[in-house]
Amino acid sequence: MLTRRNLLAAPLFAAVTPALAETAAPNDPTSILTAIYTRAAKGKGDGGAAFVTENKAAKAKYLSKALVALWAKADAHTPKGDVGPIDFDPVTNSQEPDVKSFRVDAEKIEADKATLAVTITGHRNDRKPADQIVRYDFVREAGSWKIDDIKGSSDGEAWSIRKMLRTR
Repeated sequence: MLTRRNLLAAPLFAAVTPALAETAAPNDPTSILTAIYTRAAKGKGDGGAAFVTENKAAKAKYLSKALVALWAKADAHTPKGDVGPIDFDPVTNSQEPDVKSFRVDAEKIEADKATLAVTITGHRNDRKPADQIVRYDFVREAGSWKIDDIKGSSDGEAWSIRKMLRTR
């Protein structure tokens, strides 16, 4: 039965629901990467994506537990005052971020793991084609997708965050 209370509350609920939907965290690899790169491309696209790895909370939000643990172990071996184990922005594959636009392509998606590639186009267009692609391995943990590795190349030399952290 529709009452006056329900009739008055309905518009309020309708107004709140879209706001809640917009603040919900994306829970699929494509949406996660789209949100990360949309943020990295804001303004002049030179802000980068350090927000993904800048502190423990950020790492816990975006990265798998195994990758967070590996990173912490590598950080523990870094002498005080030195740069950490990763001295560049792996998301933008650069020292000086430049993200004008991007394209996310799902290469392989399974029930509990996925591999996606992001092709970055910068304002300067000074990268080799292979260096414009950053690949992500995702794993599903506790119902959420987390980044388990980030891979790319720099001047034709392949790199992997996991491999870099293991050598520290």
